[in-house]
Amino acid sequence: MTLTTIFYSYSGVTRGVAKKIQEKCGGDLVEVKAVKPYSTITAYSLGCYRAARGEADAITPAAIDVSASDLIVIGTPVWAFRAAPAVNGAVAALSGCQGKTAVLFATCGAQAKDTLPHLAEALKAKGVEVGGVFVFDKKDVQDAEKINALIDAVKSAGGAEIKIPV
Repeated sequence: MTLTTIFYSYSGVTRGVAKKIQEKCGGDLVEVKAVKPYSTITAYSLGCYRAARGEADAITPAAIDVSASDLIVIGTPVWAFRAAPAVNGAVAALSGCQGKTAVLFATCGAQAKDTLPHLAEALKAKGVEVGGVFVFDKKDVQDAEKINALIDAVKSAGGAEIKIPV
């Protein structure tokens, strides 16, 4: 199984989870960055406003070709109960994704609410089937058992059905 893990991380928390996936599962690690980075003030004002509206940032890399991957993992921080605008930009930048399966994860302070259903909907429009979703609050990112559930889902996604934790 070939894997591409795509993520945006403002504070480093989402990056930490993405790196754990790569350490245990291998594959490519693609960190997207907003062309116009957010400051602390603009992240909480403009960034959250744009996230709530489902808007996409211009990102680097500008194009993400996953045609050589069997599985895509996408990680996002939760901004205003939605994916960060840079992750929306990453979804827009995807090519070679038709017919692929994705596992999604979100990191948040307390609740993700509609973050992953909205992200799954955007991926479905690009022909990507979402096979698993995981939410990690600030305590969960330190919980090895919960992180391992995500890693196990990624490892099993090559052919087995993914079990989505409740």
